[in-house]
Amino acid sequence: MRIAIASDHAAFALKANLADWLRAQGHEVEDLGTHNDASVDYPDYGYKLAEHVAAGHAERGVALCGTGIGISIAVNRNPAVRCALVSEPFSARLSREHNDANIIAMGARIVAPELAQACLEVFLATPFGGDRHIRRIDKLSHPPVSAQAD
Repeated sequence: MRIAIASDHAAFALKANLADWLRAQGHEVEDLGTHNDASVDYPDYGYKLAEHVAAGHAERGVALCGTGIGISIAVNRNPAVRCALVSEPFSARLSREHNDANIIAMGARIVAPELAQACLEVFLATPFGGDRHIRRIDKLSHPPVSAQAD
């Protein structure tokens, strides 16, 4: 599988760990930066990752920052992607099964490398459940003009 990965400086070490692990699992990894631990702005890397996945250059994406929160917000600004912030494998599985997430976000200050690998392994192995979830996924990419719940 082609997987793009991006991080800010706070998650640079976790990004390197996960990129090496993914390659060892046989995946093609596209490292979109950052390439060192000098301070950078996470939105720049979130936007770059989202555009890359939305354009079809990668099948899945991995977004990383200190907490995972900021970069996941940046990624989700692109309506063609669905990024799920996770910190354990159960959420990683449901993000694929129920939400058809194509990008996973994690926080390097929250999730240890071994747990991040476990989350990513489940994320990549879980298929989308389809069925009743399809109409909900469509609404995520095409929100109504007036988003009022009944």
